[in-house]
Formats: sequence, C-alpha cells, structure tokens
Amino acid sequence: MSLELGCNRCLLFAVCAHLFFLLPLLRTRVFAVNVVAEGAEDKTELLGLQKSEKGGKITKISRELKEIVFIIQSQSNSFHSKRAEDLKRDILEQAADLGKELPTVLLTHQIGGHEGAWTILPLMRDFSVTYGRNSSWIFFCEEDTRIQVVKLLETLGRFDGSKEWFLGKALYDEESTIIHHYAFAENPTAFTFPDFAAGWALSIPLVNKLAKKLKSEPLKSDFTIDLKHEIALYIWQKGEGPHLTPVPEFCTDDVNSHQADHCATTFSNFLPLCGEPVKKEDIFVAVKTCQKFHGDRIPVVKQTWETEAALIEYYSDYADVSIPTIDLGIPNTDRGHCGKTFAILERFLNHSSPRTPWLVIVDDDTLISIFRLRKLLSCYNPDEPVFLGERYGYGLGTGGYSYITGGGGMVFSRVAVQKLLASKCRCYSMDAPDDMVLGMCFSGLGIPITHSPLFHQARPMDYPKGYLSHQIPVSFHKHWNIDPVKVYFTWLAPNKEESLNGKKVGHNREDL
Repeated sequence: MSLELGCNRCLLFAVCAHLFFLLPLLRTRVFAVNVVAEGAEDKTELLGLQKSEKGGKITKISRELKEIVFIIQSQSNSFHSKRAEDLKRDILEQAADLGKELPTVLLTHQIGGHEGAWTILPLMRDFSVTYGRNSSWIFFCEEDTRIQVVKLLETLGRFDGSKEWFLGKALYDEESTIIHHYAFAENPTAFTFPDFAAGWALSIPLVNKLAKKLKSEPLKSDFTIDLKHEIALYIWQKGEGPHLTPVPEFCTDDVNSHQADHCATTFSNFLPLCGEPVKKEDIFVAVKTCQKFHGDRIPVVKQTWETEAALIEYYSDYADVSIPTIDLGIPNTDRGHCGKTFAILERFLNHSSPRTPWLVIVDDDTLISIFRLRKLLSCYNPDEPVFLGERYGYGLGTGGYSYITGGGGMVFSRVAVQKLLASKCRCYSMDAPDDMVLGMCFSGLGIPITHSPLFHQARPMDYPKGYLSHQIPVSFHKHWNIDPVKVYFTWLAPNKEESLNGKKVGHNREDL
C-alpha cells in the first residue's frame, strides 16, 4: 500500500470520526430549531431563536432581561420591606443564573420619597424619562408575587413591545359598587382590570403615552379607592387607550400547586404568620356605636366575633348597661366621628394596661376575625409606630396623604398612638372624617400607612370573586342587603382546618 493511499484512508477515518462526534450536536441544534419553529416552550427561544410570523422563518432576536424594569409595589414597614427585598434578590439571582445582564428592580417605597408612589400613575413621567429609550416593558408585582423569570421572558416575547400593551390577569365587577366608582354600571363585566397579585405589565410606548397625558392633564380624582380599577380606567381613556389584555401565564395559583406549571407568575396565597400568634390579651378592641344601633348591630357582634376578643369595649353616645356601652361624652354625629375616635385613643393610652401593645378600632357593622388578626400581627413589631388596615389615598397626585379607611378596621401599635397624641395634630371639627384626619396626622409625623389587602371596607359581594379567591380575609364591612351572621361564618369564622402556618383552606363560600 502506497504512502499516499494510507494517508487518504487516515484522513477519511478522521473525518468520519469527527462527524460521529458532531452528529449528536447537530441533531440537538436541528431539534432546537424545530422545537422553536413548532412554538414549543423551550429556553432555546430565549437564547435567540423565534418563529417569524411572516413566512415562518426563524429569526434571531434578543430578549434581554435588561429590557424589563421590575417594579415591586412595596412598603417601608420593616416586615413588608424585607419581603420586597427578598423578592428583588430572587429576581436578580434568577437573572444571574441565566447569564444575562441583570435587570433593573425597583421598590416603590424607595422611589424618590413620593407619598403617592403606591398609586403608580404619578411615577409614569419618571419611568418614561429614565427607561423610555432603552427598555421594552415595565413589569409590576406585589411583594408576595413569585416570578419564573424564564417563563416571563417567553410570555412577554409573544407581544410586540413597539406597540401599546396593557397586560395582566383580568378581574371584573359582577355588579357596580361605590368602591369601583359605578363605572360601566349598565354592564360592569364588560370592563376588566388587573389583579396586582399576578403581576401586570405596560409596554414602554404606552408608558410614554401615559406620561405625556399626565403632563398635560393631571389626575382629576382626589381619591384613590380601588387602585387596580382606577389605573385600568385611566389607561382605557374612554376608548382611546387599550383595554387590559388577559395573559393566562399571569396567575394567582399557589406556587406549590400543580396548576402553576404553566404560569410565569404565581402568588404566595396565605395568611402571614411569623411565629406564635399574638395573644388575645395583647389586643384591645374598641367598637364605635351609637344608641340607634344598639338593637340591631351590637347583637350581630355578640353572635359572631365578640368571643374572640379578650379585651373589648363599646363606645356610644348613651351608656347602656345591658351591652355594656361607655359614654365618652361625645355626641353622635351623622358625618365623621373624629371626636369619638380621638377620645378612644386617649382612653386606650391612659386607662388600658401599658403592656397591651395593640389597639383595634372598628365600627359596629364591621365583621372581623380576631383569630386571624392575631396571626397577622405576629409579623409586625409593636415597638414600631404601626398604623395598619386597608389603604386609601387623598390628593396624592398633588401632594396629599394616605389613610386607613375606618370601616375595615384600624389597627394601631401603642407606640403609634403615643406619637400621635404627643403631637398637636387633632380634629379640625368633631364630625370630621376620623380616618382621613388620622391619615393626615400620621403623614405629617412621617409615619407611613401600612396596607393589608386582607381588610375590606365593603361586603364580600362587592369584590371580584377572583380577587378574593387568593385571600384569607381579616375583615368586611357593612350589613346592607346581606345576612351579616351568615357572612361572618362563611368568610371569617375560625375554621378547624386552618393550619398554624396560615395556609389557605377551603371555605364553602356562597354568593352573599
């Protein structure tokens, strides 16, 4: 055999061997292209391959995480800020694992010290200026939203970021109520708005449009009551802007649920518990009432949640020994009850045990679970000035302040009451709205409002079923056109199946 023939055989053998080792890699590459071309959910799409809508061609794109700005709707209270920081860390760790450039992750309570940052819309101009050129999406989420970053990138990649998009999990009113401003009263189901717990997203072109509109037309409403609905209504702009586009991958399924496999977002839906529940004796409950309601509202309290409270007093304009009620010497008013509330605060500070760290003030038509409140309060430090409940806003587009709406219940740490009464902030009239005056006072003291969606100013029927489905509520308010005792035992009564870790349990919740 000649030397030339031997060399040729060696060369042929080397080429065949090389092809043998390359073949699996080539198969993998072809398989990856085919998977993407078929629209399968695979990381190869995120690494640069996507099916073109025109002609079915595979085109290379760059869906970098740096094009998404994450906004966590956070709070400055130590418990909530830690949860938000934990979520931020998780997002950045997922990004680092992907080998991508780290995205921007912001916490709303840290943005410029803006009192109204939690209402989102006042931030649009800053978002537009800072991120309007180099980003594609602003993605909003709550501190308990859990995000699968790869899946989120894939989901947003289905939408053309150069167009105006408003994405989220859709909620709708089954009937119009005051908290929704009676929008679409004739057909409330026709208008949808996002469930913040599932996360929601705005494309940058829409952010820029909103920023421009806000510059020329400031927000008209003085009140922020149901933020998710109000944001959707403002974006819709009477038909000139986009409706919410429902995104199936934005979910509120429990993170451990098998149903969450398809989700880009999930939600930690449980009642927070941070150790042992607060003792009954650590919560003083004050019920505001008046003589005309002694016969109908007070019996409801006694049939439902009164036995959950170790320390409870009823404050009225008439001393009724059968209840009993305490007359604070404050006449009843048909409007606000600022005078009565401040009298209760002073009585708590001066006549209750100084070892009682928490005060709860409720109306006589408030339905509340003290059992669940004890769990919730285990997460808050009573040595901090805490003012907790359902948050509303007044005039936040032009300064203003946040406040805890009274009907759902107002929770104070003793330290918060001490700081309030040590100040000179008081009612401007005896019949001023107590919750708004308290919000104004605490704002002036630099004490932030702490919001919990588990407190409710209205009845269960006033909220979308999808919104309540991932909650273990602490309170509801009002007895209008309902059986309040039935509502309590359906929604709020302690359930034997409720585990100590506060995980969600099933309830036979009828339409009430």
